Amino acid sequence: MILASATPLSLSLAIAAAVAYAVSANGSTRLRATTARSATWLAWLLHGALLVWSLFGSAPRFGFAPALSVTAWLVAAVYAIESHVFPLLQTRWPLSALGAIAVLLAVLFPGNLLHANTSPWLPLHWALGIASYGLFGVAVVHAWFMTQAEARIRLATDTHSGMPLLTLERLTFRFVEAGFLLLTATLLVGFLFEKQLYGSALPLKWDHKTLFSVLSWLAFAILLVGRARFGWRGRRAIRVLYVGSGLLLLAYVGSRFVMEVILGKAI
Repeated sequence: MILASATPLSLSLAIAAAVAYAVSANGSTRLRATTARSATWLAWLLHGALLVWSLFGSAPRFGFAPALSVTAWLVAAVYAIESHVFPLLQTRWPLSALGAIAVLLAVLFPGNLLHANTSPWLPLHWALGIASYGLFGVAVVHAWFMTQAEARIRLATDTHSGMPLLTLERLTFRFVEAGFLLLTATLLVGFLFEKQLYGSALPLKWDHKTLFSVLSWLAFAILLVGRARFGWRGRRAIRVLYVGSGLLLLAYVGSRFVMEVILGKAI
């Protein structure tokens, strides 16, 4: 488990990425903006190299921590792009901290070895699922930032965040819509190719992962219908987004965490 399966290359990449993320987070207050932004890009590149090695190296592994690591990497990628459009966007510290934690967790808990006879549909299933995780993660970050901006408006304090509130709201729900489409595709692949993916004798296996995935899909569907039909905005919409994201986190990451760490079983 802990560090036993880490190669010198993966360990070096993880440490370098975590240090770069720490420099990026520290740059929020002490370093020049250009230096901090460069550190963010460096951390993102090192993090990406670590993910490629972990998933496609000599002994590829996957589990709850690598899934979180990929999610954090996707969120960091979106931030890196948005920071060029909105240079004053003040989310570097929390996202850099998230990236550093995710990188170190993936080293401590690298997951299980992927077998050579893995179904060709399984990488597609995982890619769609993790991409939806990333998009919903970005939506949650934007929603949190939108909540902070609204609170400052109510208190009549400084509301300057580098991104207009309406733009934040629009981006939040665009990410929700894109994540919903990918989550739908993930569920369809899982339902249609359950036997090929996991060797199940049943066409549909209602385990914890499936149950929480379907519940999260329903929560996001309600959110999008409520926004389109009833004009849901503000706290009500954000609460539903948080609920759906929490259920989705429990679906794969939560179930794998219980099996890998608490029960110590290979899946």
